[in-house]
Amino acid sequence: MDSLSKPEVAGLLERLFTASDAGDPELLARIQKEADSRFAGQRYAPELAPLFDQAYLPVPPEVGRLLYLLTRAYRPRCVVEVGTSFGVSAIHFACALKDNGGGRLISTELSRKKADRAAANLAALGLSEFVEIRCGDAFDLLRNVGGRIDLLFLDGWKDSYLPLLRLLESSLGMGSLVIADDIRLFPERLAPYLGHVREPANGYRSIELPIGDGVEVSVRT
Repeated sequence: MDSLSKPEVAGLLERLFTASDAGDPELLARIQKEADSRFAGQRYAPELAPLFDQAYLPVPPEVGRLLYLLTRAYRPRCVVEVGTSFGVSAIHFACALKDNGGGRLISTELSRKKADRAAANLAALGLSEFVEIRCGDAFDLLRNVGGRIDLLFLDGWKDSYLPLLRLLESSLGMGSLVIADDIRLFPERLAPYLGHVREPANGYRSIELPIGDGVEVSVRT
């Protein structure tokens, strides 16, 4: 049995997905109302970040399975994730790393409350040894990863996708995977990022996968 199929893992993931379905829509509507009244509709204004502390915002189940499958198949030694939230995607990565026999995930999260919840979820499943959660600004936390990044998963603030990719490009080697989530939710905000990875002259080959809210998978060439 693979780790993702174990009852304790499947059960915790189901509870997290259920809690997200129950609470996130109302919370996000409240956040959007605040954004409309104060920030011209920009719900990712930095001043609104604390309001997201209770939002689960997990990757959908099918995207989680994609992350697991790609990690199992590609067998990365170092995975970097931007946007831990409550740890749903980190659980999928950690299960794959465990089933591969090793590797590590460095996951960054701006919210201390979310980072602590994610750490507790991983600990409850016995997966802590595969994950290092760094709390704070991803630009500061990832300046020294300490080697090659084999797989990069972008799922934080959408305006940061391209700046973060450029910050980390020197740590990406030939064949490194870059996965970006939610590309259909914010097409205008992600247009610069998508333009970058879809231009072969920039050193990527890229494809959009029509699952969840859109996933862009790119390989460093």
